[in-house]
Amino acid sequence: MANLTKWLKQTLCLLNLTDSMKQPSGFTRLGFSKEERLSHEAFRQIASELGLKTWEDEVGNQWALWEVDPSAPTIGMGSHLDTVVEGGGYDGVAGIACGLGAIRKLKRKNIKLQKNIAVICFISEESARFGISTIGSKTFVGDVDKPTWEKVTDKDHVTIRQAMEAYGINWNTFEKAYCEKSRLESFLELHIEQGSYLYNHQKDIGIVRGIATPIRLQVTAYGQSNHTGTTHMGERKDAFVAISPLVDFVYKKATEINKTSAEPLMATVSTVNISPNMMNVIPGQVELGIDIRSVDDELKRQFANTVIGHSKQLGKKYDVEVTVDVLVDEPSVMLDETIRNKLVTTCEELGTNISYDTMNSGAGHDVMNIAKRWPSGLIFIPSVNGMSHHPDEFTPIHYLEIGVSVLAKYLEREAGDTIQ
Repeated sequence: MANLTKWLKQTLCLLNLTDSMKQPSGFTRLGFSKEERLSHEAFRQIASELGLKTWEDEVGNQWALWEVDPSAPTIGMGSHLDTVVEGGGYDGVAGIACGLGAIRKLKRKNIKLQKNIAVICFISEESARFGISTIGSKTFVGDVDKPTWEKVTDKDHVTIRQAMEAYGINWNTFEKAYCEKSRLESFLELHIEQGSYLYNHQKDIGIVRGIATPIRLQVTAYGQSNHTGTTHMGERKDAFVAISPLVDFVYKKATEINKTSAEPLMATVSTVNISPNMMNVIPGQVELGIDIRSVDDELKRQFANTVIGHSKQLGKKYDVEVTVDVLVDEPSVMLDETIRNKLVTTCEELGTNISYDTMNSGAGHDVMNIAKRWPSGLIFIPSVNGMSHHPDEFTPIHYLEIGVSVLAKYLEREAGDTIQ
């Protein structure tokens, strides 16, 4: 295990382009950036040293393949290497390191395989740069919207197309990264939890049942801008005053629902735009962005309808127009039950030194796209204090070692010479 510990520490640093994981400003590798390119090159170097065949597909996803028979089925694993601005060094990276680590472990045991194993490093998973997440895995499954993507820009007004082309990707042909169904048999992602459940409950592994995708609402209140010093209080149509009670309503209502609901529901008023946003002008227009998540889609939609209804009531109360646009309404992704049961068996076979629990994911991951076309599973390892997307994000090497053991044991059962 000592050799694995050293290898994992070195691999984390190599993938993060650093000599030390302790970085006060965290790591910034935005999608299709030079930093993401360098991290992908490090991935290919590490994979090559393990004797794996490597290549880059048309959208920039990296493949590392342990091929035993070109005609045999292939089990896929993977995650991503891009980050948010000043993010942590474990989100995505831990899954890539553990996937490669599992192959390293099997090779050192001289395991004879009957199936191929691939580690896929998906490009541009985070929405930090363009507001669109999982571009690499969306392209992988054919979920491409070129007309929309071509118009989307980052904060520096660089479009996705321009960023791709600067990265070396051909905009006219990148959709050829679409993966035919026959190329994979199944898929498994390991990821840090990015929440506190495993850490608080002292569990080593989380076996994920489903991924809670969002309903996103944009609530807009239209009042009347006017001078703050000359407009009497009783004559105002202040859009901010009218809609601001919705913030407290969303928080308290979601908290109340969670006291009795079987599945948790998360609701957040996460964006606010006030116009004209000047000290001496009454707010004439306010937009609130609301993110609602649960694996219980009916609960999620009932809550969204409650929010819409309350928004309209506030408009009537304060005599302002209120509109609500549904920006996103995605069904939750339930992961493959057979793979989930096999992961439970794997953890139990590894003995009492590994504790696990089944759970849901409140965050999206590449696997939610892959699961649309292949039987897929997701396992979590703990995040200390539930911290993620922050320089203080940290998962001790011990948990990565457990992750490697679970992946390796699972692969040995699924692809070894005594396939069960």
